[in-house]
Amino acid sequence: MEKIEFVMAAGKKEDNIAELCRRFEISRQTGYEVLARHDKDGYEGLRERSHAPRNKPHAMSEAVREKVLELRRARPRWGPKKLKAYLEKLEGPKPEQERIRMPAASSIGDLLKQEGLIVKRRKRPGGQVPSSEPLGHADEPNRVWSIDFKGHFKTGDGKRCEPLTVTDNQSRYLLRLVAMIGIESERVRAVMEAAFREHGLPEAIRSDNGAPFASNAPGGVTELSLWWERLGIRHERIEPGKPQQNGRHERFHLSLLRDRLDAGVAWDLRAQQRVFERYRTEFNPERPHEALEMRTPAEDYRASARRYGGQNPDFEYGKGFLTRRVYEQGTFLWAAERIPLSPVLAGENIGLREEEEDLFAVYCGRIFLGWLENRTGTFIREDRAERWAKSKTAA
Repeated sequence: MEKIEFVMAAGKKEDNIAELCRRFEISRQTGYEVLARHDKDGYEGLRERSHAPRNKPHAMSEAVREKVLELRRARPRWGPKKLKAYLEKLEGPKPEQERIRMPAASSIGDLLKQEGLIVKRRKRPGGQVPSSEPLGHADEPNRVWSIDFKGHFKTGDGKRCEPLTVTDNQSRYLLRLVAMIGIESERVRAVMEAAFREHGLPEAIRSDNGAPFASNAPGGVTELSLWWERLGIRHERIEPGKPQQNGRHERFHLSLLRDRLDAGVAWDLRAQQRVFERYRTEFNPERPHEALEMRTPAEDYRASARRYGGQNPDFEYGKGFLTRRVYEQGTFLWAAERIPLSPVLAGENIGLREEEEDLFAVYCGRIFLGWLENRTGTFIREDRAERWAKSKTAA
């Protein structure tokens, strides 16, 4: 409006251009430009003009646009960063001048919004994403694997499905994703044995305190965790009620839930396993991971140098230990007396070491089980030792 008023005032020729520009608080250069635009295009020439550059060297080409949209439709849960990283990898080792310039992740995000391909994630109870700080020592592949069950659901035929998940914490490599009918110790062992044969042995396996990973036996041991201990694998159990201590695995479960289970389930267990295998095939070599600086898990993972040959050795103990075999009933012989321990430990070789007068520490491999009072032949579990000591002092 002010430009029109300026032109009209100039047409009256009551003031010279310099005085007119001072009155409208513009420079003389601007004033002459406004009059020149009016002389050329009339009042249409006074409309606001776009300041966007006419040439956009970084604009998204139609070919790139189609590639982005095609990939997004195939991977509807991948965000702009993952789409960009994957498409750049598809280019391969070409010379710089031959490579297709990929748009910024923000431009890809704008395109997805325009095309209505932004999926609003459902909010779930629990809120915060688990932390992974307690896993700072998982700085190389096979330092720590995590294992868990991702909650049960029913397949289309109404049968129960318990997905068993095993991941490598450093590389996020998905080692196993198995549709099981329930929490079965023997089946879990068979799955883990197959993983050991393929990938070798990790230094540690982290789990929660549920079956079949932990029990109420001394030391929380189970047949599964004792097998791991015989293989030289340290079993790390998180504290009860603290899933953040297995945060990386919990985050994987969120991805699995969003990417596969939210999209629906298969008709039966066999079909669900095929779905899981396709997901694993995508997850490891294709899906870029932000925590890996947009590399894929397969790019970071390598098999363990500790190979598995089906061995199942007995526990051995060094100097200063006395050894006893645990009977089928879960007892061991001490001073001609059968000392109750736990049926879970039946057949195992335990070690006892005198720590102080009349008191022996009891181990199964590296796992501390509790104390044996020599004089009375009483075994005191490690988790009850403090209460037992207080009762002795009071007596």
